[in-house]
Amino acid sequence: MSAEKKINGKEFIKNVHKVAEEKNIDEEIIFDAMTQALTTAYKRNYNSKTNVKPKIDRKTGDIKIYSYYVVVSDYIDPEVEIDEEGKEIVKEPEIPVDAQILLEDARKKIPDIEVGEEFEEEVTPDDFGRVAVQTAKQVLIQKIRTAERESIMKDFADKQGEMMLGTLAMEDEKNYYVDLGKARGVLPKREMIPGEKVVMGNSIRVYLQKIEETPKGPLILCSRKHPNFIRRLFENEIPEMIDGTVLLYMVAREPGVRSKVAIYSENEKVDAIGACIGEHGSRIGNILKELNGEKIDLVLYSENIEEYIKNALSPAKNVFVSIDEEAEGNEALVIVSDEDLSLAIGKGGVNIRLASKLTKYHLTIKSMTQINEEGNK
Repeated sequence: MSAEKKINGKEFIKNVHKVAEEKNIDEEIIFDAMTQALTTAYKRNYNSKTNVKPKIDRKTGDIKIYSYYVVVSDYIDPEVEIDEEGKEIVKEPEIPVDAQILLEDARKKIPDIEVGEEFEEEVTPDDFGRVAVQTAKQVLIQKIRTAERESIMKDFADKQGEMMLGTLAMEDEKNYYVDLGKARGVLPKREMIPGEKVVMGNSIRVYLQKIEETPKGPLILCSRKHPNFIRRLFENEIPEMIDGTVLLYMVAREPGVRSKVAIYSENEKVDAIGACIGEHGSRIGNILKELNGEKIDLVLYSENIEEYIKNALSPAKNVFVSIDEEAEGNEALVIVSDEDLSLAIGKGGVNIRLASKLTKYHLTIKSMTQINEEGNK
């Protein structure tokens, strides 16, 4: 039975056109891939020789296999070379050994043929249609997958570091999977805000932490614990950050507990903290709704590091800061009133830890009583 009776050529061509149009792939790329796959399939199933030329009729979809020959006056053997390690390296001649045919043998087929000329013979096996059908399916599936991967990478390559709104599609033991439109993001459960509960099918905002190509396809790694999730929430909610009137300098975060956000404005007439709070606390309120009870301290950034550290230690008020100029790293001594010591440190030390992260200074904190006692020794 011939190959064309086994494969519906017109249906194959129709599918090629469909895949090319829907997935934005050049048809020639599909045909080239199909030709290579048919060559491999023929060698594996029928003949291991290398002088194989599958041909696909672009109109009818008919598939035929040809062996091609190049006429030579004498056989050209492969060259064998010895490398530096003493291993043999076989270099194939320009005309593959399988494709070489002597002039006298070639003229038995084509009487007037000359050396250097090439001819072909059809060698399509009677049952090759079965192989062709399977090969066509595999090539089209592979090209669809490749096109989808490339499309996802193209659409999301510049979105790393951004925040997107998606839909919770499914979950397994370790991850949630977020439908982001053309792609599905992976939201590890360890990247959720501690204690928050979610419902499948609900909308969720996620920070796109990493986007990369992997052997299994594009990986879009999402997070709600990342400090930049807070940054993007502010930029999304505060118009003055979009137009550059208010600038966000730094975020320090302990997810689910507290974040400190350093902000400022280069316009002296603009109240950066007031802009972020909004009328009746509306703007900061919208941000807090996303954070499952996590608190936010708005800190006014200052180029004066002593002032900046003081602001970062809010809600403590009576704070004195001394920078250790001789220290190898960033070191500062913080002295607070006895009444403000617990506020400056915070529950479990969270306030001073976040202030240290925010300012990038190691902070040693002491109360006035401790300083006086040390001075009296």
